[in-house]
Amino acid sequence: MARENEIATHHNNCLSRRAFLLRSGMVAAGSLVLPLVPGLNGQTLAAQVAHYPRMFITRISTLERHTPVLFNYPDHQRNSTCMLVKLGARAGGGLGPARDIVAFNTLCPHMGGPLVGTYKPAEQVLGPCPFHQSLYDLTRHGMIISGHATESLPQVLLELEGNDIYAVGLLGLIYGRHDNLKA
Repeated sequence: MARENEIATHHNNCLSRRAFLLRSGMVAAGSLVLPLVPGLNGQTLAAQVAHYPRMFITRISTLERHTPVLFNYPDHQRNSTCMLVKLGARAGGGLGPARDIVAFNTLCPHMGGPLVGTYKPAEQVLGPCPFHQSLYDLTRHGMIISGHATESLPQVLLELEGNDIYAVGLLGLIYGRHDNLKA
């Protein structure tokens, strides 16, 4: 009985003539097609770069610690509301002398719950989302702390020119969009 099981196991591990021919044909076809794929045969591929508008938000001298400034970016659609805040503590992607000025889109990336008005200064978090209680750490690039969300808040890239703060791009995708630049 043991010998029969050994023979059956050995037979199941063998490659049939049909399977061998099929796999050989697939390898041959792949070796003919792969050189035609751009980027795999030495051709360079140009990266697609999103060109976000540069938009003035506010002046650094007018900011008060823990007082959010609302603005729409990258467009003026209803679901592009963003919040800029001076946290008073160094933050990932922070701007200014203390690296404590950050901005984020205010739609929960899980199901689009509105986060406007949910900023908690003592914890430096945004949330909880009214849908599923997600909380986001604004000092750590809007990373999810708790709740059902699986992605961080989209962070607005900021630029400082003298006293003026500008929005220049987004890290992450605004909820409900497949492209941040198109509604």
